[in-house]
Amino acid sequence: MNGDLCIYGGTAAGVIAAVTAAKLGRTVLLVEPSRHLGGMTTGGLGFTDIGNKLAIGGLSREFYRRVGKVYGKEESWVFEPSVAEKVLHELIAEANAGGEKIKVLLNHRIEEVDARDALIRRIMLARASNADATIVEEHIPAEAASFIDCTYEGDLMALAKVQFTFGREAVAQYDEPLNGIRPNTPKHQFLVPVDPYVKSGDRSSGLLPLIQEGDGGTPGAGDQRVQTYNLRLCLSKDKSNQNPITPPEGYDPATYEILARHLEGLVDAKKPINLGMLLKIDLMPNNKTDINNNGAVSTDYIGHSWTYPSADFATRHRIWQEHVAYTHGLLHFLATSPRVPASVRKEMAVWGLTKDEFQETGGWPHQLYVREARRMIGRYVVTQHDCEHKTSVDDSIGLAAYNMDSHNCQRIVQNGVVRNEGDVQVAPAAPYSISYRAITPKAEVCRNLLVPVCLSASHIAYGSIRMEPVFMLLGQSAAMAAHMSLEKRANVQDVDIPALQARLLTDGQILKWTAPVKK
Repeated sequence: MNGDLCIYGGTAAGVIAAVTAAKLGRTVLLVEPSRHLGGMTTGGLGFTDIGNKLAIGGLSREFYRRVGKVYGKEESWVFEPSVAEKVLHELIAEANAGGEKIKVLLNHRIEEVDARDALIRRIMLARASNADATIVEEHIPAEAASFIDCTYEGDLMALAKVQFTFGREAVAQYDEPLNGIRPNTPKHQFLVPVDPYVKSGDRSSGLLPLIQEGDGGTPGAGDQRVQTYNLRLCLSKDKSNQNPITPPEGYDPATYEILARHLEGLVDAKKPINLGMLLKIDLMPNNKTDINNNGAVSTDYIGHSWTYPSADFATRHRIWQEHVAYTHGLLHFLATSPRVPASVRKEMAVWGLTKDEFQETGGWPHQLYVREARRMIGRYVVTQHDCEHKTSVDDSIGLAAYNMDSHNCQRIVQNGVVRNEGDVQVAPAAPYSISYRAITPKAEVCRNLLVPVCLSASHIAYGSIRMEPVFMLLGQSAAMAAHMSLEKRANVQDVDIPALQARLLTDGQILKWTAPVKK
């Protein structure tokens, strides 16, 4: 099986990259490890994190306009998962209208990479027949002249022996005050003291569930703790389109003891409590939601993402299952536990999983929200200084604009009480440019690979970049660069940047921010 271009990862970025290449006349293999295209865009993240709409152009902006047409609007950044998936499939169908340019391979997982002389020659795929990839039906080689890794995990990049990192850099590594282990985490934090021990006050009784061992590390130091993942939940109050949240198998309310103690502490302190303090509920069309983490104990399964980046497929599937079990139990606890205020239980009890979304998985999102996994160490590392406009680049291929955003990385004991650690939410000075060098490996390592999703950025800068509209526009830019490298039979590192930028501008990309920058 072969094509001009092989894109591994059918995320929204991967789909946009494939469509871009097909429009340029290229044949494309679009390989997706799961059964669905779209990644988080179709996996529950319907309340789009944008930063600044004026920074989003090209096919990324076109996607949101097409979604808007479904709802009778000019564009929409808020949508149902199934609508997003339908729009992505329509984009592929249109690109294939004159003959199949994009061949989509779902449920195909990468096994190995044949790379010689700093070039990827082919990749070996395994077609699996079950979700955790333990049953392989056949092995398939895929050959191409150029490759793009559009996964959230960077699996193609890693197997090609491209240098990468994960976790947090030390503050000193790139002189980034917002990086590293945080000395103080004020947001999504416990609002009253919560005793961390099974028997209150008795350290010898051991830690409660959902708390990690250790003191958290030295503030400012680097570590390999990955910010927490969760599931973006699509719930509904519509009884006709609702699966009730029944008790999960193996449910143990003791798992949520720290939440119970936190709620009881808030009651004792006479602080107001409502469901919105515990779940960030954003409304979608047709009586649905995109629910995200909010507060000290919520849908973020803190500490359970650390092993994910380099795990095999079976382990990653197990981690997804563990997140489902945690989240299922949390929702049931909020709806039924007598230790939850009655008003909150009443608010929670009206919600159920939507019947018409994520039908294969019983209403649970099939995509884990992998906020951050591997990050390439490429020819340029985007850092906090780029976000703050303290540095500038002349090889821009797109803009990012969201907060430098990290969810908590660990939940530990400090001064005898439970504390979350790692949350950062700081706005950039203005939309900023992303260097082409940040999506290309060093030439001596690999000369025909582009990495627009697990791109070269520090932890804190990646927290700003890692938004679906930005991944999509970087996917488009990567595909254009791949096409141009094939035209000239050149290494991806040697693409003519002014010529690349001119073609991207023609296609509606926005490469430079010209409005005032916040000082």
